[in-house]
Amino acid sequence: MNDHVLVINAGSSSLKYSLIDASSGEAAASGVVERIGEQESVHRHHGPEGEARTTQPIASHEDALRAAIDAFGKHGPSLDDLEIAAVGHRVVHGGARFSDPVLIDDDLIAAVTELVPLAPLHNPANVEGMQVARRLFPELPQVAVFDTAFHQTLPEEAYTYAVPREWLDEYGVRRYGFHGTSHAFVSAEAARLLGRGPAEVNLIVLHLGNGCSATAVRGGQSVDTSMGLTPLEGLVMGTRSGDLDPAVHAYLAREAGRSLDEIDHQLNFESGLKGLAGQNDFRELTRRQEAGDERAQLAFDVYCYRIKKYVGAYYAVLGTVDAIVFTAGVGQHSPAVRTASLTGLDALGIRIDAERNNASSDQARAVSADGSPVAVLVIPTNEEWEIARQAIALTA
Repeated sequence: MNDHVLVINAGSSSLKYSLIDASSGEAAASGVVERIGEQESVHRHHGPEGEARTTQPIASHEDALRAAIDAFGKHGPSLDDLEIAAVGHRVVHGGARFSDPVLIDDDLIAAVTELVPLAPLHNPANVEGMQVARRLFPELPQVAVFDTAFHQTLPEEAYTYAVPREWLDEYGVRRYGFHGTSHAFVSAEAARLLGRGPAEVNLIVLHLGNGCSATAVRGGQSVDTSMGLTPLEGLVMGTRSGDLDPAVHAYLAREAGRSLDEIDHQLNFESGLKGLAGQNDFRELTRRQEAGDERAQLAFDVYCYRIKKYVGAYYAVLGTVDAIVFTAGVGQHSPAVRTASLTGLDALGIRIDAERNNASSDQARAVSADGSPVAVLVIPTNEEWEIARQAIALTA
């Protein structure tokens, strides 16, 4: 059986792609085209021969995908030899409508286009990626996998904001949540690592990268998550503020003369770690923190304090917790964040083993102390593999 899936993640000025064996998760090749529409677009293709890098004008997403196809031909592996089974697309926002992967047709593209107001920075690019791939691979089934889908199991009391009912009914103002593909993958891997079925475990999953989110998972289903109508709510992130008094917008508009667009831009792109320390690269933040930089230390403390608050809140939501799971770039690679975020939670049965936590590893593993009632796990996420698996499951 052929299980190779071409996974596409189209951004506003970029296109990432991976050729994934859905049965094993192995990437036969991957690449990214950045700065689409500029004179010096950069294309990096990682194949059997290593990385091939080119710089040339790439005007559109269609040209970017054609460049990717050419790279497979020049640098391998051959798409003809592998016989792709499907094309899987990451789609950021599925609203309240999509809770499962969906075969892409004209109606699906129209539906995702209707959701553009909920994700104006992401859904237009996702639509472009789907349209381009349908033109270039007309014979292959194309599957949309939604970032919001995993969170469609949230109960009504968890996704409903206490705002005028018209806001929900007319404008869809509610909690949707994001990073769902990552949370779904990591939740299943955590259950496997614990030697149990997904339906048998309660987890608090912490996806910590440049974007950050926490999810309470009961029996394999998301029951609460930190991101809301947009990815701005919740944990402190690289450039996003996370939780904030909503009256800040009115205050700044009144006192500083800022427009809503200016405030929204600053909260999404100039806040978080960047706003507090002028730096959203966590490696540089750590270097400055270790050198005694007070702003970097405060940014780190605020970041970890917010994580700890969510761990406590989601422990209360779940009632019993089998594991705290760290994933994504910071979650996987920062022992200091894991320690600071969970220190003082011994009464909840959460204890980290320092030696295990500080050991460098790219493998899924436990870093909790022996006998700890709640396991602390570090699990690398693999959203591309999850998209490939969902695409194969739908098309097989």
